[in-house]
Amino acid sequence: MREPDPTRPSPPDDGYLRSLTAATERAVRDAEPITSEHAGAPEEVRAAVLAAAREYGDELVALSQDLHAHPEEGYAEHRSVRAVAALLERHGHPAKVGVGGLDTALVATRGTGGPHIGVLAEYDALPGIGHACGHNIICATAVGGFLAAARVQERVGGRVSLIGTPAEEGGGGKEKLARAGVFDDVDAVIMLHPFTHDLALHPFLGRRQVEMVFHGVASHASAQPFMGRNALDAAVAAYQGIAALRQHLPGSDRLHGIFTDGGARPNVVPERAALLFYVRSAAPETLRDLAARMTEIAHGAAAMTGCGVELHWDPLPPYLPIRFNHALAARWAVNQEPVGRRPLPRGVVPDFLTGSTDLGNLSYRMPAIHPMIAVSDPTVALHTTAFAEAAGSPAGDLAVRDGAVGLALTAVDYLADAELRDAVDAEFAEAGGPLDVPTYFD
Repeated sequence: MREPDPTRPSPPDDGYLRSLTAATERAVRDAEPITSEHAGAPEEVRAAVLAAAREYGDELVALSQDLHAHPEEGYAEHRSVRAVAALLERHGHPAKVGVGGLDTALVATRGTGGPHIGVLAEYDALPGIGHACGHNIICATAVGGFLAAARVQERVGGRVSLIGTPAEEGGGGKEKLARAGVFDDVDAVIMLHPFTHDLALHPFLGRRQVEMVFHGVASHASAQPFMGRNALDAAVAAYQGIAALRQHLPGSDRLHGIFTDGGARPNVVPERAALLFYVRSAAPETLRDLAARMTEIAHGAAAMTGCGVELHWDPLPPYLPIRFNHALAARWAVNQEPVGRRPLPRGVVPDFLTGSTDLGNLSYRMPAIHPMIAVSDPTVALHTTAFAEAAGSPAGDLAVRDGAVGLALTAVDYLADAELRDAVDAEFAEAGGPLDVPTYFD
């Protein structure tokens, strides 16, 4: 037997992943289809929307492939937003670029007065690995959903808008646009996200960021260590305290962090050390509580080492978890049937296979949905090169065509069906109504 190479890490065992995949496959086979108790738009309107979405299909795929080939990071998506605006202009929909104080945000609207639904586009990429979250697909489906819904807007009334939201990958573009008033007259928002399965509902966690900066007293580590206060010791104590906290967290919560500063030289007691942590939880209340516990740990670590500490929370807006709207999500599920997809209910795919999104912030201001559309094999993870490849593959192109159909039909269902709107609003109110997001963590 070959001896292991001590310079290389041991490979993770994939036994749990394989068993999880097998269990998920069984759950998918046994899942009941999602139904809606609401009629949505009249059949002749829905037929017109379906035809329009298919008519735009080639252009939408071309847009997706163009964005995939030219990835741009958050708040620098200048080429991407120009490509979207140019496509809208070709079809008679002038767009406003630079709304809400963000250069790469965009709004185009069809109709005046009445109920107002927003179709949301994301188009930022990840550094180094491009569209490894598939935002090229998110963008192209949103554009297609808007264009197809706009074709029948006069027949159903109300307004439909395409809203381009930059910098979802950590930049909090939706929250910044909301604070600038871009969503003030929008009644509901819809978008989709590429994934490993078709899902009508899937949880996304709230997320905050905290930098812990510990301040000590420098001294010679050999000659006069007794005159120092070791900031690195404080940071290590905080890291260990957070590791101990993990044992007592709900299964949905996540804490993960790194050391960003640990001193300069071994012979000098570090006078500064720092940690950066992401704090994630499944509800706004538990996210707030978890942040309080992180604060206690940081202050305890500082006290036990004689150091000071500064906590820098949320240099960019925090992300709230997604609040579900089952009535609207059910229409999405029904509206994927014409393209042969069957979105699954929550829980078929494990809830812990998730991350965070700034769509959560909007979902506490107004009804929102964020369904998932399959583009890859079940074992492929988001934010990997394999998922970036999937986002530009034929499966990704098919998701663009199918997703545009679903978004367009869901938008016109909302505008045409007053009973559906009432049910959507009632569910949102029962869940607690609007939250004052900017002040929630004060």
